[in-house]
Amino acid sequence: MLNQINTQAHNLTKAGVIGFPVNNSLSPKIHNFFIEKFKINGTYQAIEIEPQNFDLAINNLTNQGFRGFNVTIPFKEKIFHKCDFVSNEAKIIKAVNTVVIDENKKLHGFNSDAQGFVENIFDKYNNFVFEQKNAFVIGAGGACRAVVYGLITNGVKNIYITNRDINRAQNLINDFNELAQEFKCNLFYLPITDFETALVNCDILINSSSLGMIDQSPLLLNLNNLKIKAIVYDIVYKPLITDLLYEAIKRGNPIVTGIGMLIRQALVGFNMWYGVSVKDTHDIEKLLTSNKI
Repeated sequence: MLNQINTQAHNLTKAGVIGFPVNNSLSPKIHNFFIEKFKINGTYQAIEIEPQNFDLAINNLTNQGFRGFNVTIPFKEKIFHKCDFVSNEAKIIKAVNTVVIDENKKLHGFNSDAQGFVENIFDKYNNFVFEQKNAFVIGAGGACRAVVYGLITNGVKNIYITNRDINRAQNLINDFNELAQEFKCNLFYLPITDFETALVNCDILINSSSLGMIDQSPLLLNLNNLKIKAIVYDIVYKPLITDLLYEAIKRGNPIVTGIGMLIRQALVGFNMWYGVSVKDTHDIEKLLTSNKI
């Protein structure tokens, strides 16, 4: 659980989400829904930052009195190195998705993606057990690191990772080897063909990359060998039903969409910035999935 840190009180609490691109982010709808619901004197906005302007933009947010911000693609790892303080969870994951700015303009970095990832599974399948399961993960970026952290710390036996960049995937595995040993978990890299073949042993398949997202490259994965009872989980939420999930539904596999993870990871920051803890997320999930907000 992430620790709440006290920040200087302002008449208007300003927060937002940074990314590039950021126009597809649903974070403003989530936060503004709860800002209105709880009648908070606050704002939350999407802030697109071009990568070459990253340092200047972060300094501007700090000087403009922002209480904090969420971080999405492609800055989750970059902001990690810019924070003055990071949580233990973020240190292991080496990625930050939630930043709190204190009264001294210091950046406190947290990672709530792992928490959101796990809570989303239990919300949909409350009897699911991670222990001794085989997890297959696509990706090697900041979100993937949070997913791997969540899988390891919840007792998964084996994690098989595939990614277009072999070195990036191997670096991730090296970074998590110590934690994996502590929890008696095995980490493996598989090239895509071997990954597809080994899906016969899969209990949960997770796309933690941006492949399949609107305006991104498609995710090309053959599911013919996938165990029919395996859960297919795509953290992409635009579109809500990705091509991967569509194929899983056609085969009869249970699925988890990315919208619940997005909501749950967002609310960690909401609590820290606005001082309100939200427990019930079903109304906002229903509104988002029906495109009513």
